Formats: sequence, structure tokens, C-alpha cells
Amino acid sequence: SSYEDFEFEIPVGKNGDCYDRSKVRMAEMRQAARIVRQAIEGIPEGPIGALMPLKVTQAVRPPKGEAYARVESPRGELGAYLVSDGSFRPYRLKWRAPSFSNLAVVPHIMPGHLVADVVAILGSLDPVFGDVDR
Repeated sequence: SSYEDFEFEIPVGKNGDCYDRSKVRMAEMRQAARIVRQAIEGIPEGPIGALMPLKVTQAVRPPKGEAYARVESPRGELGAYLVSDGSFRPYRLKWRAPSFSNLAVVPHIMPGHLVADVVAILGSLDPVFGDVDR
């Protein structure tokens, strides 16, 4: 990560309601565009491609064992759990997507709202339902 190379502000809400989350998301998009513009300006001249081996699957062979890695994604922490038997095919791979965990707040923020508000409230949480359905 090279966040220290870019100028940006971290949007933060004050109220935590649906409108506030939507405003923060819009501000995040503006800051992301700001970072992209700065990154484009910093791209050096020269070739942009890289030569890769024809059989990448045979070139990548994780050692026998298990590992968990996590990264910050736009919706929260994204994790990958890998179990390897030493071959180039994983024995087990499990993704931990943030959308499922983010929806745990729904029972706490929905009471007292109208059914018509459900779409806006869920939209403000920005879930990916394909991630939720794992």
C-alpha cells in the first residue's frame, strides 16, 4: 500500500443514520477519484506489460499447510483461508467477504422504520448479496 504517497481525506459521518452513510459513501467516491487522478499522474513512462509463464498454475505451488490473509476492501475486511496439500490446486479455499458480517447490524437499525425504508437502509449498507449467500 502506498497511501502515504497520496493526498486525501477520510470521510466520516456524525449521525450513523441512513442519510449519513449515503453521504459518506458519496464522499468516499470523490476521494477515490482524487487518489486515482494522483496515481495516474505518477505513472512512469515505459512498457506496462509483463511476461508470464504459459502455465501459471504449475508455477504457483504453495507449500503444504494452511494460511489466512486479510486485506481492506471497500466494504470492510476481506479474508482468504487456504489449505494446501503441496500441489498447485488448493485442498480448500474459503473467502470471508465483509457483506455478510455487515448485515448483522440490520436487526438493530430496522426497528421503528417503515417497510418502505428497508430498501434505502439496506442500500446504505452497500451489501453484495452474492457474498452474503456463501
